Amino acid sequence: MTPSRLCLGRVRRLSSAAAAAPAATSAGGSTPSAAISVSKAKSKLRKVHDPDKALEIYSSVSDHYVSPVSSRYAQELTVRRLAKSRRFTDIEALVESHKNDPKIKEEPFLSTLIRSYGRAAMFDHALRTYEQMEQFGTPRSAVSFNALLTACLHSGLFDRVPQLFEEIPQRYNITPDKISYGILIKAYCDSGSPEKALDTLRQMEGKGVEVTIIAFTTILGSLYKKGKVEEAEILWREMEKKGCELDVAAYNVRVMNAQKESPERVKELIEQMSNVGLKPDTISYNYLMTAYCQKGMMDEAKKVYEGLEEFGCCPNAATFRTLIFHLCLNGLYEQGYAVFKKSVSMHKIPDFNTLKHLAEGLVRKKKMEDAKGLARTVRKKFPPNFLNAWNKLEENLGLKKSTASDSAESSVPDQ
Repeated sequence: MTPSRLCLGRVRRLSSAAAAAPAATSAGGSTPSAAISVSKAKSKLRKVHDPDKALEIYSSVSDHYVSPVSSRYAQELTVRRLAKSRRFTDIEALVESHKNDPKIKEEPFLSTLIRSYGRAAMFDHALRTYEQMEQFGTPRSAVSFNALLTACLHSGLFDRVPQLFEEIPQRYNITPDKISYGILIKAYCDSGSPEKALDTLRQMEGKGVEVTIIAFTTILGSLYKKGKVEEAEILWREMEKKGCELDVAAYNVRVMNAQKESPERVKELIEQMSNVGLKPDTISYNYLMTAYCQKGMMDEAKKVYEGLEEFGCCPNAATFRTLIFHLCLNGLYEQGYAVFKKSVSMHKIPDFNTLKHLAEGLVRKKKMEDAKGLARTVRKKFPPNFLNAWNKLEENLGLKKSTASDSAESSVPDQ
């Protein structure tokens, strides 16, 4: 039986569980021994990349049907794992199975399904689900409207968001809220039109709709990315003048732009954050590390990385990706491999291209055991659809035969 068929079988059992859950609860039925909490599932799903394992974890969540909103993140993580392996039929089976649940009449529950389709860039399915709300007897409000806009955004259909923003409220008598406008602003920014986003911001002010710090920050970042530094600084001063509660995310947008200037400018902004009572986060220090890397100051970059714990931060996937890439760029492959092993222990493995550079460098430096260890870990951790390209890389590097004969050896250990 193929993995896809196994997955679909598990989805069907999940659908049956959905129908049985209310009855079991009313009859005083006990939770299955294999059931786990949503928080436990989320923790496991962050570390798992195999789509079948992800689905198995998700289907064992004990309170799927008790608190659908709280389990939304677990559901979306599972969908994303399936989407990375292009298992769209399985995603449809999983999401559609939830439509048999009595809670489909509750707008928050149905909205999680719309969002899940968006996570898989299956916008047509998200729109169809939204249009089925009358059929299910589910009321509409800004909650489901925002879920639909978000699904459109996650599907990369940035130009479609303004169209929906105009059509849906008129068709269904819905009043967009500050979140709706925030999604519209992000769509304009993601499509490279911060000017239209600014126009939307002015419309919100004219209509008395609260402009959130997130909306301001989104436009600020878009202006910087477009090279409109002067306009961005004007907007920053406006934010200060209006008494916006400037948070770490807002400052990080300025830090992002400053990394192009110099590490000193980044450090200056990080100090400003501390001086106003804000705690710089991992993203702040990633930008400082990147600024050093771009100047070829690898010792200073490594000091930032090694000092994260002292700053009360933990490295994330971007930390490892950036540092490993620049270590490779500077020919420091052994150091890159040491950082890679740390990323594995923290379940923050970098992307394919970064590891490709690392593998090529290790082979070039005749570090074959390290290269084979890297290869074994990648084959263990990456989803199946990535492995065709990786297998080809192994063949080109002369690792394929070696790693096949080393199947008894362990990969880089998970710690």
